Amino acid sequence: MTLFMFTDFGVEGPYVGQLEAAIDQVNREIKIIHLLHNAPFANPEASSYLLAALAGQLPGDCIVLAVVDPGVGGERAALVLEADGRFFVGPDNGLLNTIALHSKVTQWFEIDWAPDNCSKSFHGRDLFAPMAAWLYSGLADDKLKPYQARGLSSWPLDLDQIIYFDHYGNAMSGIRYCKRFDGQALKINGHVLTQADTFSSVSKGECFWYENSAGLIEIAANQENAKQLLDLAVGDAVAWSRDDS
Repeated sequence: MTLFMFTDFGVEGPYVGQLEAAIDQVNREIKIIHLLHNAPFANPEASSYLLAALAGQLPGDCIVLAVVDPGVGGERAALVLEADGRFFVGPDNGLLNTIALHSKVTQWFEIDWAPDNCSKSFHGRDLFAPMAAWLYSGLADDKLKPYQARGLSSWPLDLDQIIYFDHYGNAMSGIRYCKRFDGQALKINGHVLTQADTFSSVSKGECFWYENSAGLIEIAANQENAKQLLDLAVGDAVAWSRDDS
């Protein structure tokens, strides 16, 4: 079994190391993989679609510590989601919703525990990280209670927006690729982009859209930075138009 981390903490500074230290206090034998630490900053909605896409490549018995939590210290609950055999630990702010919608069997739990010295601003370290470690170690049952998830009926399966930029400036959307998009042009910020199979299918500097390795619709440019070329930002709307329309 492996414990994966998904946060918006960034790799600089003390926060990721503090998560690891909290996990280590519970079980020093836990295998940790850092899935992502630059999730869309303070944006649980966009992060939810990115997390769901990345989870498709994870092993079936893993645990994911997921923390994008701008409402930390507020009224939102602290949750564990069991989804098709995987466990996701994180806040009740929408971050885990897309995982739940795309899973066949789900069960929600609320974390019914907190340390006496729990920080109001760092539940990732004091609440979520220990719970992920206890789940890994089979010691979490007495710290959880059943929970009724809210708001899933209005949560869309896909998000027609840009949700993430990678190191190269490629722009991932919250839209899962399916064949009905083939032959359509993508519209964003006044630009119209056609589909290509991959980077080498177009000329250097040309922008296009394609299905990326996580199964999402992505906007890219061959050997260039699509974010800069098209002046894109997280939250920009994506629309579709048939080439022959």
